[in-house]
Amino acid sequence: MTRRELAKENFMKGYNCSQALVLAFEDLVPIDRESLLKLASSFGGGMGRLREVCGSVSGMFMIAGLLYGYDGPETGQVKADHYARIQELARRFEETHGSIVCREMLGLSVKHDAPTPEARTKEYYKKRPCPDIVGDAAEILEKYIEENPV
Repeated sequence: MTRRELAKENFMKGYNCSQALVLAFEDLVPIDRESLLKLASSFGGGMGRLREVCGSVSGMFMIAGLLYGYDGPETGQVKADHYARIQELARRFEETHGSIVCREMLGLSVKHDAPTPEARTKEYYKKRPCPDIVGDAAEILEKYIEENPV
């Protein structure tokens, strides 16, 4: 199963977009599954349904941080190099979706949505492109990792 398929399957199981993405890469990162899921749990629905940065994008950034990030009070080139990596991932995602903002991709006018998620019904999946968005993010991150071995 590809990471794209795995991320989509995770979303369809009920994981939020950020969790679905990070779980598709759990074999690559030095963190246990439960901690990884908890870390990503706040970022679904564009950060707690605030409809800001897409959770799958936040998930890409979390995995990139675990794989390539720094762990000290860095300044200068180390920080700049890492932020350039994050901006490159965002650019690649924007090339596909035109934005990294949840509400813009979903065509929502509400800026901060109610905290209660919608039920995951057939109707929900018909009106939401989220499984494909999560899959696209997984594909983008996988390609980036192939181009930039850890």
